[in-house]
Amino acid sequence: MMSTPLYNSSIIDIYIRLIRSKYNFVNVGELLSYAQMTPLEVADQGHWFTQEQVNLFYERLLKLTGNENIAREAGRYAASPEAMGILRQYFLGLVGPSRAYSLIGDTVNNNFVRSSVYTSKRLSANSYEITVTPRPGCQEELFQCQNRMGFFEAIANLFQPKLPRIEHPQCMFNGDPVCRYIVTWEQTSTGFWHFTRNYAAIAIFILIAFCYQANQMNTIYLLAPWALTLLLVIKICSLRSEKDALLTSQKSLKDLTDNLFKRMEINYNNALVTNEIGQALSRQTEVHDILSNVIQILEKRLDYSRGLILLSNPEKSRLVFQAGFGYQDEQLAFLGKTTFHLDRPDSKGVFVISFREQRPFLVADVKDIEGNLSGKSQNFAKQLLSQTFICCPIICEGESLGIIAVDNLKSKRPLVQSDVSLLMGIAPVIGISLRNAKLHEAKSNQFSSFLKVMAASIDARDPLTAGHSEKVTEYSDEICEELGLPRPEREMIRVAALLHDYGKIGVPDAILKKNGRLSDMEYEIVKTHCHKTRDILEQVNFEGIYREVPEIAGAHHEKIDGTGYPKGLKGKDIPLGAKIIAVADFYEAVTSQRHYRAPMRVEEAFRLLREGAGSHFDRNIVEALITCRLRATEENEAEAVQEA
Repeated sequence: MMSTPLYNSSIIDIYIRLIRSKYNFVNVGELLSYAQMTPLEVADQGHWFTQEQVNLFYERLLKLTGNENIAREAGRYAASPEAMGILRQYFLGLVGPSRAYSLIGDTVNNNFVRSSVYTSKRLSANSYEITVTPRPGCQEELFQCQNRMGFFEAIANLFQPKLPRIEHPQCMFNGDPVCRYIVTWEQTSTGFWHFTRNYAAIAIFILIAFCYQANQMNTIYLLAPWALTLLLVIKICSLRSEKDALLTSQKSLKDLTDNLFKRMEINYNNALVTNEIGQALSRQTEVHDILSNVIQILEKRLDYSRGLILLSNPEKSRLVFQAGFGYQDEQLAFLGKTTFHLDRPDSKGVFVISFREQRPFLVADVKDIEGNLSGKSQNFAKQLLSQTFICCPIICEGESLGIIAVDNLKSKRPLVQSDVSLLMGIAPVIGISLRNAKLHEAKSNQFSSFLKVMAASIDARDPLTAGHSEKVTEYSDEICEELGLPRPEREMIRVAALLHDYGKIGVPDAILKKNGRLSDMEYEIVKTHCHKTRDILEQVNFEGIYREVPEIAGAHHEKIDGTGYPKGLKGKDIPLGAKIIAVADFYEAVTSQRHYRAPMRVEEAFRLLREGAGSHFDRNIVEALITCRLRATEENEAEAVQEA
């Protein structure tokens, strides 16, 4: 029976709510993992856990909290407004505790526990006997008996502030066949008036009967009006008491409905925010863009004064500020200079502990934890004027990547547990996006390194032309920026520029390194490098934005008037990237040393480019290159003057 589902997830959910309310130092994720449970299973009210899972849960919880009464406390917590739990769903609409205890058998047996059978018997107006009989083959634990007593206390606590008295004359864990509990609570005004009404009616009936037997009719005539009046007064008081109880019950139901509606609204808004962040981040592949989007959404959609994100450095030795909102300029400057040490065992700041132990913190007042903070952390809170804040770890695949923190100033609402739940829902989305961005960055760096090696393998054949491809790439990127091309297109042109001469791998060294002018046949051989470039690159599995790389790289010698090669394309038929690389390639070639001539002066290169504009080169691209090169020259001269 240890592996048979016996306990509804609602029971564990009450424990979790208690932990988050009073024991927020407990890592709920680690606790559930130890008990072989998942958050989704706990949230699903149709899920049931085994005795083995429940035992593991309690064993770990007891070790983490050190509270031997945690089971009974959890049972009592089921009645708290913060728990919004099972008792309030099933019992709060009743008039009083007597009716609630009378229904406990059907409620528990049908909805929460399969390991035992609950029966209840009325002993008096304010007392019930509850018997728990184990089912064959089921073996509960002592903590579950304690949890039951807390649960029974919580039922009466729904209707009156004082806890009931629990007697436990029989216990399975003392060798008895059942657990028997006697629950006694203080008599309510409704019960008092019911009692008074009933016994007053009986007393009057007996008195009238006695007078009748004694043939004292005058006494009966004298007492009857007063007796009826007394009964009427008692009846009125009883009805008024019942009415007050019903009104109280109705108000409680209304409060419960309002709270449930507010909780649903909060959950809905939280789901919207999490979904919006997920959609926004799914389109980002760079860490800067991810953090910028998260900060914008947090500032726009959530009711926080300020927020910040700290990420660990690659060595996991520091937490470094990355992005934030709501801070003044001097506070942002302070944040930019502040780091938190992760490599010091004695570091005890909230941010560091949250990162290390992967658990959130809700600090209602910084003054309450000043004794646990280092001088640096106290100065940090003082500089930022923080009083109350939430800090949550950003985790991906069990690894801490950083922390996200928000706070509210005096003019804002107080932070509550639902805010922690919201941030804990957002943080993993951020963590996954950051991890994907870093993987994409690593893949991109690997791809770029591979491309550079390919380009260098061609340039390295001749020391005189070494670096040609990288310079053409640099000039092409400058032109793209000047023309305002979008980043994806710039990246695609950059790759094509880096590989534009790869087809020269099939051209003999005797021709590439020839000092004199090439013969017509040699020139025709050189011209083959364009279609060879395209043919080789088409064998590479370029995807996405890079699909046009082979075509663009192979067309960089096409000319506007159609006199170029290899296809003799004209004007608009030539890809824009190829036109850009053509200008950058020409400029780099004529301004560099070659076997057959000395480098040309920049001004002369500009003149030749402008002469070829409209026939060989695109006019706008020529002017863009000239503008970029002149600007770069001015910046270099300014730096030289400054250094001097």
